Amino acid sequence: MIPAYSIDPERQYHIQVAKGEVGRYVLLPGDPKRCAKIAQYFDDPVMVADNREYITITGTVDGVRLSVTSTGIGGPSAAIALEELANCGADTFIRVGTCGGMQEEVLSGDLVIASGAIRMDGTSREYAPIEYPAVSDYAVLRALEDAAQKRGERYHIGVVHCKDAFYGQHNPELLPNSAVLLQNWDAYLKLGCLASEMESATLFIVGGYRKVRTGTVLLTMANQTRAKKGLPNPIVHDTDSAIRTAIEAVKILARMDSAE
Repeated sequence: MIPAYSIDPERQYHIQVAKGEVGRYVLLPGDPKRCAKIAQYFDDPVMVADNREYITITGTVDGVRLSVTSTGIGGPSAAIALEELANCGADTFIRVGTCGGMQEEVLSGDLVIASGAIRMDGTSREYAPIEYPAVSDYAVLRALEDAAQKRGERYHIGVVHCKDAFYGQHNPELLPNSAVLLQNWDAYLKLGCLASEMESATLFIVGGYRKVRTGTVLLTMANQTRAKKGLPNPIVHDTDSAIRTAIEAVKILARMDSAE
């Protein structure tokens, strides 16, 4: 185990990973506890590092070397993870997370595959002007769709809302900026935004800057719109469908990459 805050110059400062310790394909959950859940699908998983919110485990799936690294909550820590993993040689990233549904047809337990993200985060604004779009890599997007279809998952593809303030979504009427938050939320709904989460916009923008491939697959935990309308809206916590879809997508990408 790598000691916390090691000053080893061969290791990235925050994630404490060195070159050669991660695969080119990396799954990015937010929750550090989800790393072990993901790594149970790896062959011969090895704990590489555990520092701050960043846990990294590397293994193989069908002979393909891949890793999982937790990012913590929100854009700042997600950007650090992607930057430092890219420094270590990774070039393909799939966020495996959760979201809250926004459109009525996005049901609890559905998967949301993000084609793009609304940039209500702060981190991406330090990388790119606000008019520059946050979009998924097309190859990763297609691999996630193919994987979801292969697994028979119920899924949606489209734009997600990405914010920094969790309670700006859940209690907007209580915040000093309530008028703007509520007006924007209504606009996003009318434009067809599928769901809300906290990392994809940052990952898509930083990935574009670093010239690496990024994508996102999310489990819909619940849906505020359905709750407000009194429609069935159970809370779902099991991320297994998103995890297995992401791993299947890595297999698809690996086959595609090896054929090039």
